[in-house]
Amino acid sequence: MPRKFRLGLIVNPYAGIGGATGFKGSDGAETRQQALAKGAKKLANEKTARALAHIQAYKEQCTVVTVAGEMGATTASHLGFHVEVVYTPQAHQTEAIDTQNAAEIMLEQRLDALVFAGGDGTATDIYNIVSDKVPVLGIPAGCKIHSGVYAVSPNTAGKVLAMMIRGELVTVRNAEVRDIDESAFRKGVVVAKHVGEMQVPQELRYIQAVKMGGKESDELLLQDMGDHLAELFDEYDDTMFVIGSGSTIKGAMQAIGLESTLLGVDLVFQGQVAGADLSADELLHRCQDKPVKIVVTTIGGQGHIFGRGNQQISPTLIRQAGRENIIVMGSKGKLQALDKRPLVIDTGDTELDAMLSGSMPVITGYHDAVLYPISDLISEDVDT
Repeated sequence: MPRKFRLGLIVNPYAGIGGATGFKGSDGAETRQQALAKGAKKLANEKTARALAHIQAYKEQCTVVTVAGEMGATTASHLGFHVEVVYTPQAHQTEAIDTQNAAEIMLEQRLDALVFAGGDGTATDIYNIVSDKVPVLGIPAGCKIHSGVYAVSPNTAGKVLAMMIRGELVTVRNAEVRDIDESAFRKGVVVAKHVGEMQVPQELRYIQAVKMGGKESDELLLQDMGDHLAELFDEYDDTMFVIGSGSTIKGAMQAIGLESTLLGVDLVFQGQVAGADLSADELLHRCQDKPVKIVVTTIGGQGHIFGRGNQQISPTLIRQAGRENIIVMGSKGKLQALDKRPLVIDTGDTELDAMLSGSMPVITGYHDAVLYPISDLISEDVDT
């Protein structure tokens, strides 16, 4: 049967309780106790329920991977979702360490997205563990919302999640995590600091390679993709880039003055072509003991990214690189033409194919990407 969408859920049940009671935040056990004593209400789960209500119709297609009790399981179970509890807090009054512990465990759960409810403190806790490894989306529930990782409202968060579960294209962007000093804030001084950036899904947007009428321009699109690649080459100058076959990648390479083999696999190192039209054995030899990133695009009308036209990229090399170092490139137009069918992996190693499946960012321009589902061939056979 088709793979279910795996949604991580972490709720900070105390988020926002310091707002109505004038504490200007909810950091610290003492602050929470005082706020509750003054009649503060815990509303984070109510806001979480408003977001999850937008995906209730797809509960058979979704598994919610979450934390016991008020940190997610209670609300998700009440709404009828299939729930996997992967962490249980030790104390009734949960702390930041519980958020961090849960996030760390969830990184091992092959999530398609992680949604969390809280404020800037919660976003910081999530970032400290997750960084940019999993697409995240915040449900605003705290007193302090300076971070860009939060949806405008719980309803907006739910609508984006519904788009993802339905297999629609959503943009994924890097958004800033910021936090402020609550002690200074209570004295009327706002001291906000940049913490980092996380990948955040949002409704599909067209930027960069667009002409009048919202149509993608092939020439501008390839230039944008080339500029994105060039930036990666500069940033990771100690890394071997395995450049897959296909006209999209060839066009992007040409846009930045590099030649590539249309029907073969090349190597780029420190911004220069280091090997052209290499075999599987040659690639393994040249990449041995080096960090590797693999750049591929969709091949053929069925959307294969491995196993059609680039068999030189062997399972051994893919394992060496790791899932997080696979860079998929493609236009939004081509992805939409697939009509919500997932991209397909057929490496010949069924265990590897299963490991690679799930949602993955697809680079669609300069600093522009969408989340798109990846499926192994066995799942595709079952679906059809």
